[in-house]
Amino acid sequence: MQLNEIWFLIVGVLFIGYFILDGFDFGVGMALPFLAKDDVDKRVLINTIGPVWDMNETWVVVAGASLFAAFPDWYASLFSGFYLALLLILLALIARGVSFEYRGKGESARWRKTFDWMIFAGSVIPALLWGVAFANIVEGVPLDAKHNFTSDLFTLLNPYGLLGGLVTLTLFFTYGLVFISLKTDGDIRARARSWATRVGLVTVVLAASFLLWTLFAHFSVLGLALTLIAALALVAALWANLKGREGISFSLLALTIATAVGALFSALFPNVLPSSTDPAGTLTIANASSSPYTLTVMTWVVVFSLPIVLTYQGWTYWVFKKRVSRKSIPAGSH
Repeated sequence: MQLNEIWFLIVGVLFIGYFILDGFDFGVGMALPFLAKDDVDKRVLINTIGPVWDMNETWVVVAGASLFAAFPDWYASLFSGFYLALLLILLALIARGVSFEYRGKGESARWRKTFDWMIFAGSVIPALLWGVAFANIVEGVPLDAKHNFTSDLFTLLNPYGLLGGLVTLTLFFTYGLVFISLKTDGDIRARARSWATRVGLVTVVLAASFLLWTLFAHFSVLGLALTLIAALALVAALWANLKGREGISFSLLALTIATAVGALFSALFPNVLPSSTDPAGTLTIANASSSPYTLTVMTWVVVFSLPIVLTYQGWTYWVFKKRVSRKSIPAGSH
């Protein structure tokens, strides 16, 4: 396997890590207006991800930086063509982060309600647009022979792209609801499990349609295997949720996300950004990658740094493993 192929795999793994870790953060944010009956419930929901959301979000920075360094032409065409969509994602992530930090700084209910809706919007928008973006990356976008994007944002809002967005939206929502049931206790835990079942059934229909569409358009044996694993894991996750096995359900949903994203990268290989208008404009692993020397240096950086990052993040989750309940929220706090 060539170094540029290894880095295609690494970029895929980094995005899988990002979606697994920040995916349930999005789901928790989306659950605020549906699960919380009062301000204490909202505090419980926010506190489930309070110690880890910012650390989870840094994975997208690492994935983007790796993409820039390993495949600069891919990065350039992607960020120029998807500029508005990625800008909306960035603004939404900023709004969500600001809301987590400033929600409790004001005394008025209106202040907190404003930031609650910013958390909700800052979770829905990225959850939707990441799916739209990756669906279009796989399907291909208008690129000329110089790899310049030749259309606008509305080109991305095609049926396949929108279906991909709905899949990530509902999948992350289900994932976040299961995480809430895993991290909370009492009535809010029961409501989260109930909502996870309902949203999960919608997710199964949407995900099956999207993955079958992808498989028929870009068939490969690996893609078929990953699609089957994703489908079985999703159904098994819903069954485990019904049985009250939140830990198993959460792990299976993480597996669903990993294999579904893996199936998309499998469908993309050996391209990194196909052109839907001019075959000469298609970016591949070969013509979009950096020099072998650059990739070699980056590989050594990953070998030494990634275990440290994973160890620290695992330790953080272990420290904050306890459930959050209404009793853990101090009286009068915001």
